[in-house]
Amino acid sequence: MPSGYLADLIVLLIAAVAVVPVCQALKLGAIPGFLLAGLIVGPSGLELISNQVEISHLAEIGIAFLLFVIGIELKPSRLWKMKRMVFGLGSLQVLITGSTLAAIAFYIFGVSFKAAAIIGPALALSSTAFVLQLLSEQQALKSSFGRTSFSILLLQDLAVVPLLALVSLLEMPNLTVGDDIGLALAEAIIILLFVILSGRYFLHPILHQIAQTKIPEVFTASAILIVLGVSMIAEHIGLSMAMGAFIAGMLMSDSSYKHQVVAEIKPFRGLLLGLFFMSMGMSLDLILLLEKPLLSLGLVVLL
Repeated sequence: MPSGYLADLIVLLIAAVAVVPVCQALKLGAIPGFLLAGLIVGPSGLELISNQVEISHLAEIGIAFLLFVIGIELKPSRLWKMKRMVFGLGSLQVLITGSTLAAIAFYIFGVSFKAAAIIGPALALSSTAFVLQLLSEQQALKSSFGRTSFSILLLQDLAVVPLLALVSLLEMPNLTVGDDIGLALAEAIIILLFVILSGRYFLHPILHQIAQTKIPEVFTASAILIVLGVSMIAEHIGLSMAMGAFIAGMLMSDSSYKHQVVAEIKPFRGLLLGLFFMSMGMSLDLILLLEKPLLSLGLVVLL
């Protein structure tokens, strides 16, 4: 590991250890603490970080681990029971909010129709990592509004697949918008079926063989490999890393080794998730906020 990269990680750890406990003591929570720590050491603060892009890529693994742990605790049968909230309420949220924002972009801000068709649904999506971490801190994941929030977030993550396909399809001059959306949905369904079937028939036998070796370090490595491997494959075929990790977790939910896998993953999840929030803090542009405070705050309030 390059010395500069190691120095950046040490700076981030020092900032987290110094700032997060203070925010916790002030009853602000851990997430604002990580964001503030990232802001202090980032480009808008003391400029102590030199590998911001690389660190943000590393931090995305934290989201994958978070979604994997949630997926492993959610059996497919339980997900099927939530289908009305996931596909009903979740679809309504994305469609209504996305259509409204697309109309605002097209009619009020004069954005082209194809661009508005992407901007609206994109702004209708929420940050899965932020919302789930907040619900987890409040121990509200199993409450009625926690389950409803999770259902909508899950549909939003699924919606990323047709949205990414829609971006490329809109560039084709010979297709109508209706054709674009139909092809995007068909592509999304095929991708999901491929990931689920391949994972179900390969993950369980492989994990069983590794567990038979009775070497803890190898089992830890295999658990991390499952999360990162499925996440990378999912990202390569159009899904997000988080969605791939969630599917991997669901595929592991019926495994007799699931509790052991969760125990191996959780320490990495907490540390890397904190790194993700710090990377978000580092990406904040205070100069832009100070130059155009009314416009920036106004757009946030409007959204």
